[in-house]
Amino acid sequence: MKTIYINGIVYTGEMPFCRAFAVEDGRFVYAGTVEGAMSLKDGDDVVCDLEGRFVCAGFNDSHMHLVNYGYSLQMAELASHTESMVAVKNAVKQFIADRGIEKESWVRGRGWNQDYFTDDKRFPTKQDLDEISSDHPICLTRTCGHACVVNSKALEMIGVTKDTPQIPGGRFELGADGEPNGIFRENAMDLVYSKLPEPTKEDIKKMILAASAALNSYGVTSSQTDDLLVFNNVPYQRILDAYTELEAEGKMTVRVNQQSQFMELDGLKEFIGKGYNTGWGNEWFRIGPLKMLGDGSLGARTAYMSEPYADDASTRGIPIFTREQFEEMVCYANSHHMQVAIHAIGDGILDDILAAYEKALTECPREDHRHGIVHCQIMRPDQIAKFKEFSLHAYIQSIFLDYDIHIVEDRVGAEKAKSSYNFKSLYDMVHTSNGSDCPVELPDVMAGIQCAVTRTTLKDHVGPYLPEQALSVKEAIDSFTVEGAYASFEENVKGRIREGMLADFVVLEENPFETEADRLRKIGIWETYVGGNCCYRRG
Repeated sequence: MKTIYINGIVYTGEMPFCRAFAVEDGRFVYAGTVEGAMSLKDGDDVVCDLEGRFVCAGFNDSHMHLVNYGYSLQMAELASHTESMVAVKNAVKQFIADRGIEKESWVRGRGWNQDYFTDDKRFPTKQDLDEISSDHPICLTRTCGHACVVNSKALEMIGVTKDTPQIPGGRFELGADGEPNGIFRENAMDLVYSKLPEPTKEDIKKMILAASAALNSYGVTSSQTDDLLVFNNVPYQRILDAYTELEAEGKMTVRVNQQSQFMELDGLKEFIGKGYNTGWGNEWFRIGPLKMLGDGSLGARTAYMSEPYADDASTRGIPIFTREQFEEMVCYANSHHMQVAIHAIGDGILDDILAAYEKALTECPREDHRHGIVHCQIMRPDQIAKFKEFSLHAYIQSIFLDYDIHIVEDRVGAEKAKSSYNFKSLYDMVHTSNGSDCPVELPDVMAGIQCAVTRTTLKDHVGPYLPEQALSVKEAIDSFTVEGAYASFEENVKGRIREGMLADFVVLEENPFETEADRLRKIGIWETYVGGNCCYRRG
């Protein structure tokens, strides 16, 4: 049985718009005129009138953390309370009271950002969290996910003292008294996270379903997600099994491409030895690239720079790996036909990553590797040129402009800021897909599209930041659809409304091509379809 959709403004991925399309057995079977679509009707076929609404391929978030998003939905939500230190404290107190969390039980929260505090622009410490509760171990993760803070009760439970050795690729801070002050950065966060309650497979499945439902509400039908190390006390096989069981049970509502993160070569070798590699799986769940974490975040000053921070000369950030370690991992993956995607925010770590790609592709040349850089933020012109030279994929997050516009020049200086967040240059040079890095940001695609087009912040319209680096509405939509599909080698499967492709599409309340640029994020998601089935309907 077919479903025929008529009287829409349908963006197929190409211009001009068409007015109708038809779906059968989970795939598009026609896109064109109303007359052409209706000519296909017979028997019990259903006709749906779109009433002039805009339709495009379902959105593809090309880098996020789906399981972590589902996990964060169980935590105290702090992003909407990050205007002050006091507001954060009050929000966590209210969360404990509302949930009736028992003493000695862990309390988690995520989303604070000291740059937004109006009362005291600094990281919270254990003393601040002790004011929330001394009976509960508390862990509050910064919005970027690259730093967390715990209270004294948590420090006691995890056993970290001034004598605890620092962790390579991370650090915990000591206060003026020489004792840990509760702040943990990068790999040092594992000292905390390894002591948290271990989720079961059923717990993880619930997280996936909750996150998927939320993604559908934003029009997201495909997620390229980094999940394998979200819990460092959970074997990656448990994560894979959770996904494959949900797929077998027919409960998936988002197609998932797993950006498989590994920290050591032995783990990667074991993974590939089990038969897992780029492309393993099916249209609902498949293995994507090796994911590596190069450095931290700009907001936490853990992104690794080639020079000291302009607003803090005491640090260049934190590199997670050495150049030699990058070369070892990337060369092995590349020689075993595995795609690679590496997180790089600072230009210092990008030097090491580009060197690793050059070594790998020199030793084992590949025509269509689709290796890439995730984030593509602080870069120099010579590094941007390397993207074209090595045919690298750019995984951008245009939504980051909403916050980073406020801090980028202060952090890195005016000269380096000129060649940072150069999304249009990348888009014109190489394949460039878009995402949210959720739960760092909400997976709000329309907000991401607005930032890509306006280059301004969402609330106060600060900017535009490097306006010549703006994308057009068409380019911004493509970055969330067909370019995302290209990132996962699926451009012939999804990402466009075209005969034979998967019927993943989103219905919007307005036409973004005709909406004022500073209103794009206000366009509502009317319906979201995956495989022809409605997974979300407004209201």
